[in-house]
Amino acid sequence: MTKTFKSKIVIALGGNALGNNLKEQMVAVKTTAKAIVDLIEEGHEVLIVHGNGPQVGVINNAMTEYAHSTDSDPTPLSVCVAMSQAYIGYDIQNALHEEFLNRNLEVPPIATVVTQIRVDENDKAFENPSKPIGKFMGKDEALAAAGSRGWIVKEDAGRGYRRVVASPAPKEIVELSAIKSMADDGQVVICCGGGGIPVISKGKHLAGVPAVIDKDAAAALLAKNVGADTLIILTAVEKVAIGYGTENEKWLDKLSTKEALKYADDGEFAPGSMLPKVLAAVDFASSGENKTAMITLLEKAKDAINGKTGTKIVD
Repeated sequence: MTKTFKSKIVIALGGNALGNNLKEQMVAVKTTAKAIVDLIEEGHEVLIVHGNGPQVGVINNAMTEYAHSTDSDPTPLSVCVAMSQAYIGYDIQNALHEEFLNRNLEVPPIATVVTQIRVDENDKAFENPSKPIGKFMGKDEALAAAGSRGWIVKEDAGRGYRRVVASPAPKEIVELSAIKSMADDGQVVICCGGGGIPVISKGKHLAGVPAVIDKDAAAALLAKNVGADTLIILTAVEKVAIGYGTENEKWLDKLSTKEALKYADDGEFAPGSMLPKVLAAVDFASSGENKTAMITLLEKAKDAINGKTGTKIVD
């Protein structure tokens, strides 16, 4: 039986919602849970997508070291994405469960769906890796890692150097029907974690590929596919800015999709930071009538939905 909700929201959780390691993550998800339960308590249907940049890098490094020490085959990056989905989902599930109980609310079914997302094997992204994963490094450490491990490293939005991998565009959510059924039944669904496990079609087989899909792009695809009213991209700043970090810095309350694309073309948004968020917001907002995308701070999600803060992007 389909449950009735005030609206349907897809939330994309940025790295600040999860921390950079196991200990930080267990603390961070408590704050994350508060923001999510705020929206559920108000009567919204919420689907949750999260990033995995630091986590999948840690997993991949650990599995690579294990392979070297045991003279075994390395674990594919796609499998590492699957591992990250499960362990991040586990922490979010528990934090949500606890937050419902803290508010003396009935705990709804909460589940993580290990999600595959089909990509195009001919995507140009495989020729130009751009998705940062793993920890931040100084230049010398990054160059040493590139030499010893064969990594491609790039400077990441003025915050240091990180390993980068291919980030192909998401085309199809394989487990979509299951996700929709669970969400419409009133379950809180965590899915498309880390942008989804990237797979390509090989006849009847779905084969994993060495990539990490941008989680904001995956969230926009999910939001379109489930008929969401709103996509909220939660990040480390309260609003989108132009002239960010300069004396001409200006924080924006509202943007049309055309304005957002113009600012993007003008280089106003950092490629490894705000740019993919803005492009994902534009993708969703332009997908139909009365579609709204918002970008704001994690703790401000409820205020953003109620029009009190954040940057709203509409067609």
